Amino acid sequence: MSARPFLAVSALAGSALLLASCATGDASAESQGGGGESIVIEHALGTTTIEGTPERVASVGWGNQDVALALGVAPVGADDQTWSMTGDDGLGLYDWSLDAYDELGAEEPIVFDTTDGVDFEAIADAAPDVILAGYSGLTQEEYDTLSEIAPTVAYPDVPWYTPWRDAIRVDAEALGKADEGEQLVADLDQQIVDATADAAAIEGKTAAFFYMNPADLSTVSIYATKDSRTAFLGDLGFEFPSLATETTESGEFYADIAAENADKLEDVDVIVAYGGDELLPALQADPLWSTLPAVQNGAVVGVGSGDAFSGSVTPTALSIPWMLDDYVALLDDAASQAE
Repeated sequence: MSARPFLAVSALAGSALLLASCATGDASAESQGGGGESIVIEHALGTTTIEGTPERVASVGWGNQDVALALGVAPVGADDQTWSMTGDDGLGLYDWSLDAYDELGAEEPIVFDTTDGVDFEAIADAAPDVILAGYSGLTQEEYDTLSEIAPTVAYPDVPWYTPWRDAIRVDAEALGKADEGEQLVADLDQQIVDATADAAAIEGKTAAFFYMNPADLSTVSIYATKDSRTAFLGDLGFEFPSLATETTESGEFYADIAAENADKLEDVDVIVAYGGDELLPALQADPLWSTLPAVQNGAVVGVGSGDAFSGSVTPTALSIPWMLDDYVALLDDAASQAE
């Protein structure tokens, strides 16, 4: 997943954060039973009633298809996750999702083109019984239109700001699999505990996720602590630098920092950003960013840009186990450079 589409979406949604609870919290969902009975879920855009157990599932937004797949349900359609429609087999889905379809012996899904927004026509053609959008940026108008196609379950509080655990919970509830969703969260939490058990260098270090363009470092962007990329660094044991926390408190999704204000990032021990091997040398060659301890120590992790690994670090139910060991190894190595 590229960085700029997410920055643009976040900017459009930023004002919503000011009007919503600062804590994303658990989804406000009240189940009246699974196994054919109705399920009622309250979310930021309304109340959705799902009659019976959904069989044909569609998903919009980021990672919602992975929740269904992890719970043994293969969506008949899902939003393009690669943004450029260059995923494996040209499907627009990343490896971990495609692998899950294979493991379930399911047909390849319809992939909805997100270039111009929600692909209502393709979603309608998929004839879903329910539409999962627990982690998405749906507007009220888009939600209302989707709800005419099938019951649609949106994000609990703020667009593009659903923690991965809550995305699992709300999507699982919509599928009539609330208990299985809780178990999935517990399983993933244990995987994180196991993967970080020997990552001693991370303890006590600060880290945040950034967008940086090595070709133009006049401004970089830091994602707030509740953005799923920075938040996941917290799951792995990092503390947060002051600017990431201040950005969250201000009601923004990210903050731009001009190079002349590089000193605002002096308390960042580990910089994690989109980009490849060219990122650290570019920072070290810059007269302003090179003054940062993280840059001087080489404590910079480039996660790639546009490939599967760069997409996986926006955590989902299936991307977490797919990338976890490799990601922790990269981060622990960088954290050791900060000592």
